[in-house]
Amino acid sequence: MRSARLHDDGLVRCPWPGEDPLYMAYHDTEWGVPDYDDRALFEKLILDGFQAGLSWITILRKRDNFRKAFDDFEPSKIVRYSDKKIAALMNDAGIVRNRAKIEGTVNSAKAYLKIMEEGRNSKEGSGFSAFLWDFVDGKPKVNNFKTTASVPAATPVSTKMSKELVARGFKFVGPTIVYAFMQATGMVNDHLVTCFCHGTCGRKPRTPRLKAK
Repeated sequence: MRSARLHDDGLVRCPWPGEDPLYMAYHDTEWGVPDYDDRALFEKLILDGFQAGLSWITILRKRDNFRKAFDDFEPSKIVRYSDKKIAALMNDAGIVRNRAKIEGTVNSAKAYLKIMEEGRNSKEGSGFSAFLWDFVDGKPKVNNFKTTASVPAATPVSTKMSKELVARGFKFVGPTIVYAFMQATGMVNDHLVTCFCHGTCGRKPRTPRLKAK
């Protein structure tokens, strides 16, 4: 059980970033900030899938490499990946070299494009963002947890979203991965109540991309 902690800069944060500058910046400016951008949501979902079995800071430090390797996570490019491209990715030490996850990214890109096409053909003109945010009625669910022990690993909503994503062809989208994705993209606000971000992350604009140092 861990509570929020006071840092040297005078700010009280969730405990999980520790003192790592990159992790702290991610916590302060990205995690829990509502994201409605189709492509950015696809990127985050894929990266959360790559995180499975690893720590998020490992992925965060490699994120710039992932973006370069996967054509800035443009699904229209990823769906055209050949066996040669996949072999090149398997030889790229800058990313997580897991064939199932790499090939799963191609399948997920195909599923993403299908959802986008459905959106273009609908009267509402919705897309991937609307598809995902509909699971939380279009607005963040604000929780009021005091310690990390109270934060769930998955919820009925993340399980429901996971099942729908799997049914549509997405890979590495189990309920726990999906809940981490929901936390990261602001669909749920799981900053601890004493964290300085708890009351403000829902009002923050999307920020420029962080780069690992």
